[in-house]
Amino acid sequence: MQYINYFNHDAYTNIAMDAWLLKHLKPTEPVFALWQNQRAVIVGENQNTFSEVNADYVTENDVQVVRRVSGGGAVYHDLGNICFTFFVPVVSSASVDFHQFVQPMADALAAVGIDVTISGRNDLEIDGKKVSGNAQRYAGGYLMHHGTLLWDTDVDAMVRSLNVADEKFMSKAAKSVRARVGNIKDYAPDNLTIDEFIAQLRYYLTNEGRDGEYQLTDTQKTAILALRDQQFAQWSWNYGQSPDFMYHNHAKYQGGSIDVHVNAVDGKITDIDFTGDFLGVRDWREMKPQFIGLPFTKTAVAGVLLANQDGQYFGTITNEELLAVFFQKDEVETHV
Repeated sequence: MQYINYFNHDAYTNIAMDAWLLKHLKPTEPVFALWQNQRAVIVGENQNTFSEVNADYVTENDVQVVRRVSGGGAVYHDLGNICFTFFVPVVSSASVDFHQFVQPMADALAAVGIDVTISGRNDLEIDGKKVSGNAQRYAGGYLMHHGTLLWDTDVDAMVRSLNVADEKFMSKAAKSVRARVGNIKDYAPDNLTIDEFIAQLRYYLTNEGRDGEYQLTDTQKTAILALRDQQFAQWSWNYGQSPDFMYHNHAKYQGGSIDVHVNAVDGKITDIDFTGDFLGVRDWREMKPQFIGLPFTKTAVAGVLLANQDGQYFGTITNEELLAVFFQKDEVETHV
């Protein structure tokens, strides 16, 4: 197979490349890519981003959040993780078999001295620990099969980025993840670096280097970057594309108990309600219209609370406490 070089480590660009190449490349023979992202959470096409991502952590730590065009669950990427994508002409989606595309990667790993087993429908495991997950998308006679290889991924950052908002749950969650996933580096030959590992995988998959590179044209590269900017780097795609959802959370503070109820469509607030025994000086419903239509983000909600903080709508409950009720995942009930 020929390989395609992805541009850089920007997750918006790389996920856009996957999507553009699936729709527009139209190769006559299978091609593949090996690529890496800087720290990022990649959510499945049908997922609710608000339910999958620890918003505070990804914002504070510059973790990119990108929605892909294939199904499956949210995954964490960093430079200790290797991504791979196959683009394959197929007769119809009915002929697609996960095993058919997981096997070549298992063979490639074996060729560089790392024995893995195929588990279930689409995972690769070493000693019972998952080191690779895969997803697929069919479009217009072509299949995109892409997945991850955990070489030396930061498990703590993975756990924090995906779903742990409270420090008291961090140790338990990370321990649980470590029990289920593994890093390939721990099983690789001594002194093998990630760059050498990638080079060896590429050498094997290109028929020992004989197949070479599939060169993209400048026009193709420009179109991919335009798709990045117009879709995959946009909040409206990565968050707004989430299914309509209802959000509820409860907290009790010195200033009283409070429940937040939010309905959201396209990632924007369509209804909001506060209940509890808090001692508001003024009726919070006076500020309700200011929430409607806003994106359900910490920045947007904080802006409304800050603009109205002198009204004491929630008594002595502070803006920081209110924001915690909105965005602390460990206490949230989310219905999709």
